[in-house]
Amino acid sequence: MSASADKRAGSKMAIIGAGSVGSTIAFACLMRSVVSELLINDFDKKVCEGQALDLQDAAFVSSTNIHVATPKECGQADIIVITAGARQRPGETRDELVHRNEEILTSVLNGLKPIKSSAILILVANPVNILTCMAQKLSGLPSHQVIGTGTFLDSIRYRVAIKNFLKVSETSVHAYIVGDHGDKQVAVWSSATVGGKPLLSFEEIQKLDTEKEAEKVARKAYSIIDLKGATHFGIGAVVSELALCITLNKLNVIPLSTYCERFQACLSFPVSLGTNGVERIVYPEMNEKELAMVEASAKSTREACKNYI
Repeated sequence: MSASADKRAGSKMAIIGAGSVGSTIAFACLMRSVVSELLINDFDKKVCEGQALDLQDAAFVSSTNIHVATPKECGQADIIVITAGARQRPGETRDELVHRNEEILTSVLNGLKPIKSSAILILVANPVNILTCMAQKLSGLPSHQVIGTGTFLDSIRYRVAIKNFLKVSETSVHAYIVGDHGDKQVAVWSSATVGGKPLLSFEEIQKLDTEKEAEKVARKAYSIIDLKGATHFGIGAVVSELALCITLNKLNVIPLSTYCERFQACLSFPVSLGTNGVERIVYPEMNEKELAMVEASAKSTREACKNYI
C-alpha cells in the first residue's frame, strides 16, 4: 500500500444530497479513491438507495466502500459535503436561491449534530458565500473547518480561457477569480502570471477586452443550465480534489469561500487547504478597480448575512 493510500485508510466522507450534483461528486470521489468509506444521505430515501446501489456497481475500480447512512452517521465523518439545496432555475440568480436554501441548510445541519469536532464541512449549494457563513454559525465548528467551493471552478474556467489564448497548459497559468461565485465574481488580471511573466504583458492578452472575457467566464454556468438544466461534472471534479487535499494534507492553494477577517465577510480567496481545513488565506495583489469590486461584494454579503443569522 502506498503512502498516499495509508493516509486515506479509515477516512470517511459524507455527501448530503443524492441528486445530480451529489451523485456526481460521489462518483468522482469513488473513481479517485479519495477516502476509504463514502456515506450517502438524502431526504428521498428511495433515490438515495438507488444511487448507492448504482455507485456500488462502479466501486470495483476503487478502494472505497460506499453505502447509505443516517444523518447522525454522516455527522461523524471526517469530511462532510452538503449539496442539498434548491436547484437553480433557468434565469434565476444565485442570490435568489438564498431564501429557499436557508431552511434546507438549517434542517440538514440540525440532523447531523453532534458533528465530529475535527470534521471539515464543505458547502456546495448556492449562494455559496452566504451559505458558508450560515454553516459556520449553525454548525458550531471553527470557521477554518467550514468552507465553500467558492470560485475554484470559476478559476479553472478562467485559466482554461487564458490557456487557449496563449497556447500553454492551464497548470502554468497562475490566475484567480475571487470574491463571489457568480455574477459578482472578480477576475484578477492585474497580478496574474504565466511562467513568472505578468499576464497583461502578453500581446495576445493586451488585444483582449478583458471585461468581456471575464463576463464569459461568469456566464458559463448559465449557458450550461440553459442547455441541460444543471451543472455537475465540473463541481464533481472540484470536490474530489478538495477531498484529496484534505485527506493527504496537500496544502494546495485553492480559491475557496471562507471567513476573511480583512473584509469581515465570507468571500472566496486562495487558501492553503489541508487536513485541518484552511491553514492560511493568500490575498492576491489587486488593482483599485478589482479591490473596489471585492469590497462591494463583501458589503453585499455582510448585508445578506444580517438577514439570516
